[in-house]
Amino acid sequence: MSETLRFDLEDPHSTDARWCLAQYFAEIDRRFEGGFDEARSLAPDAGEFVPPKGRFVVVRLEDAPVGCGALKLLDGVTAELKRMWISPAARGRGAGRRLLAELERLAGEAGASVVRLETNRVLPEAIALYHRSGYAEIPPYNDEPYAHHWFEKRLT
Repeated sequence: MSETLRFDLEDPHSTDARWCLAQYFAEIDRRFEGGFDEARSLAPDAGEFVPPKGRFVVVRLEDAPVGCGALKLLDGVTAELKRMWISPAARGRGAGRRLLAELERLAGEAGASVVRLETNRVLPEAIALYHRSGYAEIPPYNDEPYAHHWFEKRLT
């Protein structure tokens, strides 16, 4: 592959981060049964993805933004992954797998030893990625109305 994927820590309020988040919300609104209403969700404020509370990553293919992912530090040992999205045009290049690995690396760097996330049943590609990446399904750890699956991974 001659194309270069880059994973940049970025302010979630930047132009590229806001564009990625808008694409993420538009896609889940199309895919979720009954759409997506951010007001019903336990959606964190973007400010929770800024150090020391969290991190925000913009994925770039060459120099164009094609994805994002966020990390929210819940306590001294647990991090939650949020807003993972890769543009349909950039899928199939391993970007999702590499983004997940980068978010796990950042979680460990921030002191977390456990990573959690939740996802919706209409996202089978995400569910498969989490299983392949060593995540185990766990009982619900929150009341997110759009979640059907909760996952956890212990970092080593």
